[in-house]
Amino acid sequence: MMTSTIQQILHCPYQGLVKRAYLEGKVIELMALVLDHEVAIQQGEIKPDALKPEQLERVHYAKEILLKDLENPPSIAELAHQVGLNAGLLKRGFRQAFGTTVFDTLKSYRLVIARQLLAERNISIVEVAQYAGYGSATTFGRAFRKKFGVSPKQYQKTCW
Repeated sequence: MMTSTIQQILHCPYQGLVKRAYLEGKVIELMALVLDHEVAIQQGEIKPDALKPEQLERVHYAKEILLKDLENPPSIAELAHQVGLNAGLLKRGFRQAFGTTVFDTLKSYRLVIARQLLAERNISIVEVAQYAGYGSATTFGRAFRKKFGVSPKQYQKTCW
């Protein structure tokens, strides 16, 4: 029904004041259909729609953009805008496509890069923490230990 209403909006047969009234009515109808659908999802009557193939492609593209600049990643709103999705769909898409949130995807990738830095270079924990986007070595250490089961220093010692 939503698709039909959108088609009616796009192919409005009227002009002038009648067109405006028609479109306003159709927009209200569309809003009611969307709200009804959301209520049905919240009440468990229907499952949320799976991503369409083009939306899934956009979510994957969003992940690429997100992971390009670890030091200055875009906000969820900026990222959603860049890939042509709304923020809610982007968040839902990340959960469906990757089983995690946008933030957790970024955090996990930063920790993987940090582990590589610790293994490949003689670099201080503080420098790695800063590169990975953490404000302190302590916070970084906790996150690293939680993900890999060992402290950054212990991991670094096993590599050197």
